[in-house]
Amino acid sequence: METLIPVINKLQEIFTTVGAEIIQLPQIVVIGSQSCGKSSVLESIVGRDFLPRGSGVVTRRPLVLQLVHIASSEDQKKATSGDMSTEAEEWATFLHSKHKVFTDFDDVRNEIEMETERITGTNKGISPEPLYLKIFSPHVLNLTLVDLPGITKVPVGDQPLDIEMQIKNMILSYISNPNCLILAVTAANTDMATSESLKLARGVDPDGRRTLAVVTKLDLMDAGTDAMDVLMGRVIPVKLGIVGVINRSQHDINTNKSISESLQDEQSFLQKKYPSLANRNGTRYLTKTLNRLLMHHIRDCLPELKTRVNVLTAQYQSVLQSYGQPIQDHNATLLHIITKFATEYCNTIEGTAKNIETSELCGGARMCYIFHETFGRTLESIDPLSGLTTLEILTAIRNATGPRPALFIPEVSFELLVKRQIKRLEEPSLRCVELVHEELQRIIQHCSTYNTQELLRFPKLHEAIVEVVTGVLRKRLPITNEMVHNLVAIELAYINTKHPDFSDAALVSASVNNVKGDAVPDGARRWKNERAEDRVMEEKPQNSTYSSPSKTHAVNLLDTPVPVTRKLSQKEQRDCEVIQRLIKSYFLIVRKNIQDSVPKTIMHFLVNFVKDHLQSELVGQLYKTQLLNDLLTESQDMAQQRSEATNMLKALQRASQIISEIRETQLW
Repeated sequence: METLIPVINKLQEIFTTVGAEIIQLPQIVVIGSQSCGKSSVLESIVGRDFLPRGSGVVTRRPLVLQLVHIASSEDQKKATSGDMSTEAEEWATFLHSKHKVFTDFDDVRNEIEMETERITGTNKGISPEPLYLKIFSPHVLNLTLVDLPGITKVPVGDQPLDIEMQIKNMILSYISNPNCLILAVTAANTDMATSESLKLARGVDPDGRRTLAVVTKLDLMDAGTDAMDVLMGRVIPVKLGIVGVINRSQHDINTNKSISESLQDEQSFLQKKYPSLANRNGTRYLTKTLNRLLMHHIRDCLPELKTRVNVLTAQYQSVLQSYGQPIQDHNATLLHIITKFATEYCNTIEGTAKNIETSELCGGARMCYIFHETFGRTLESIDPLSGLTTLEILTAIRNATGPRPALFIPEVSFELLVKRQIKRLEEPSLRCVELVHEELQRIIQHCSTYNTQELLRFPKLHEAIVEVVTGVLRKRLPITNEMVHNLVAIELAYINTKHPDFSDAALVSASVNNVKGDAVPDGARRWKNERAEDRVMEEKPQNSTYSSPSKTHAVNLLDTPVPVTRKLSQKEQRDCEVIQRLIKSYFLIVRKNIQDSVPKTIMHFLVNFVKDHLQSELVGQLYKTQLLNDLLTESQDMAQQRSEATNMLKALQRASQIISEIRETQLW
């Protein structure tokens, strides 16, 4: 059981060396108002006058005090670190100068004052940075105590306006640790109900399971009053108990009254004033109580501490592994990263990547969606006859016949109109290429995300890889666009009316043959109608609403006006219907071809080309002797993180070794 406190002291020293507070170690924290006697209590426990004393704020930064009990000269030699040895009965060491041994406790006080002023200045400033002091003595019990600045209300000297809040936050940062015992110090000549230390302790420990109250200055109470009710717990009960002590006065310090004499006077006062409570009060009882409480507290915390250390060790091993080892072979490292990135890129397109997105479509799946959903639906939404009015169809037919009235529908008008509709397929096809190109760009970011540690480790290599892949995509984009443009141009180049699927052509011919006999009478009626309409036009030119290329008011005989609102003849209506049906039938054939050939073109000229040539492009542009050192330059953050993780892992492994040395029988 006695070995538990030195174990915690060792762990504290290990984690302090690496500057980490990831493990909350058991310790005793002393809190109280300013000048309530906290430092005097610590000096009484140690039995040495070693702390700065005076009026006002004296303790201006946390002091972590580790007391180590030694019994013989052999134990002294074992307790000293390194090759240091001393012939003194008692000595002290500081963590910031661990190779220096202090045998004169006046020098210890001076060192504390110097270190405090170095951090906080000389004018009452405070700092949360702790000072670590270890004292070896045969007259102390194994304890770990933390002396904190006293709670104050009004700033003095260089103290900031929010000094009260700063000190309270500092105290809370220590006592909020569930593995910490709270030593709440209150002066007997003040009202216990106004104790700031008990208020703070109750805030973090409402059940009082880890709070011990200390009442100081029992000898300074007003005449006719005593602390019997307070010490008995009748005023404010404290679960772990209330211990009364008597400190040395400033006069005693000035006259160099020894602490041993002060302890004798304390016992005499308690026997005289509180005879029934004398054996449960005083500095010696307080020291034994603290030692017992701390050992039992450590015993309760140790299993959880073991688990915490083991978990953190595994975590830091994983973190360190992700940072990678220092580079031994630059060539092999560069090839490994390039190959890994290229493989991940291709696997993302193929859908065989290890890290599959679950929140959205990515890689090849998104391309499939673009081809068959986005592009397919866009083409299907295009109406074959959209933008073609009946008047435009009739005008095209008339323009295609020249000066002779047509008995049959001219094929030229069909070709002219169907080409105009086919051209509308080019824009969504080029947009499809653009969407796939954007997805190939997104895959770069996707692969970078899942190779984060390696690429973050070498930021210049990451930038170079992104630049090379982007360059390859940029070069292939115009080639793919040109090929897609050619696909539409090919369809426009030759209107194949003998296409196997273009069955409407035969039906049209049959329908035309059936109405052949009606051509002349219909034409005669048409001529009469047109002559009548011409007369109407000549009589009322100002009210005409003809659609004509001529914008002049003079009559032009070459102008063949077609009234917009007139009723179509039977032949005109039939011709329009035939042309519309032919356009629709042929447009659907071409749309089907484009919908099938554009994705194939994109896959061949863009996607598959990038997949096949990505690694060779990366190796060709990056695997150069003159670039190796520059590309594989680690970021400073990564190097620092690896160093910190290495140090922490060593500390955790050392801590695990120290904890594992404790036999289970020593826990009870």
